[in-house]
Amino acid sequence: MAKPATCNSPFVHLFPTPRTKPRYLSTSHLFWLRDHCRCPACFHAVTKQRLVDTYLIPQEIAAKNINLQDNKVQIQWSHQDHVSEYSLEWLRNHSYDPKLNVEASSRKKVVWDRSIASNPPIVQYNEVMSSKEGLRQWLNNIDIYGFSFVDNVPKSKELTEELARKICFVRETHYGGFWDFTANLAHGDTAYTTLPLNCHTDNTYFTDPSGLQMFHLLEFDGKGGESIFVDGLSVAQKLREQQPDSYETLSKIRVVTHSAGDEEVFINPTPRGYPILNHDPMTGELYQIRFNNDDRSTLDYLTTEEVEKFYKALRDWNDILRQPQSEYQIQLEPGRVVVFNNWRVLHGRTSFVGHRRLIGCYLNWDDYNSKLKVLNDEKRV
Repeated sequence: MAKPATCNSPFVHLFPTPRTKPRYLSTSHLFWLRDHCRCPACFHAVTKQRLVDTYLIPQEIAAKNINLQDNKVQIQWSHQDHVSEYSLEWLRNHSYDPKLNVEASSRKKVVWDRSIASNPPIVQYNEVMSSKEGLRQWLNNIDIYGFSFVDNVPKSKELTEELARKICFVRETHYGGFWDFTANLAHGDTAYTTLPLNCHTDNTYFTDPSGLQMFHLLEFDGKGGESIFVDGLSVAQKLREQQPDSYETLSKIRVVTHSAGDEEVFINPTPRGYPILNHDPMTGELYQIRFNNDDRSTLDYLTTEEVEKFYKALRDWNDILRQPQSEYQIQLEPGRVVVFNNWRVLHGRTSFVGHRRLIGCYLNWDDYNSKLKVLNDEKRV
């Protein structure tokens, strides 16, 4: 199961496979193992914080003994005769040379198009408010599909906000906390008008865009005003397949943005620009889409070649984004709340006439993700 590569080796081999070459699936540095000791003296059981002082560990630390017992690897160290124990599950989940197959989440992302209208993800208000299982299903829907409806919500601003706070605190911005607005231009943003809104993500001008967004249409007396939702993952997948060069361009060229409609507001992100398609530098996975063509600032920093590449890529992106098959269009109604992943799902609205009162809020990504993992028993460090 585990042994030093040689008598004086700084490595330990893990998970033997006698019938294959190489015989060991994974290797770990002894220093790394000592630094990640999970004994009570090195790792606080309650706070889940490290207590070990990395800088007191000898750089050439050696193992005196390595034993396997009860599905745990026990190492007695040459330094201070310290003893560390690691479960086989922990070692496999945290292997790195190479990275072994970690038990994947059972929740697979489901990409969708307008056909989602026949069977959208829905949970019931009473189930969410009365049980952890109802709340877990709601958050899992958002994780899998990027959005979820909550039906039979009381037509109340206060109770809708209470629903939002089942996930986490309401995020304050220059638009306020929990919104309650009509087309009155209370803020310098086209959302506060009757004009059509092309599909976009919100907060591209924030360093940390809000993770989730909630809408509840409390009142509507008029025509039009249908909500439009597009799965950004689906659009990105198609772009990558059909126009790989454009996908790469939108993943590399940084786009500057701003919010400046309110008299005392001028918001830019730090750094000044981000790509439209943002990938996890550790996994390469697309994790965030930042796209709002209306909030884009002046592109006065690109080279001639980048200008040409960018506008072609932007057109290719838009061609897929605005395909009728991409758009899930629905008229929101009082009693039905929608919450969607603002890092994945683009939203828009058709123009309207009449009175339209919408309430809702922003919620933080990290706090939603924390609640999601806790409810699914995925709290691993």
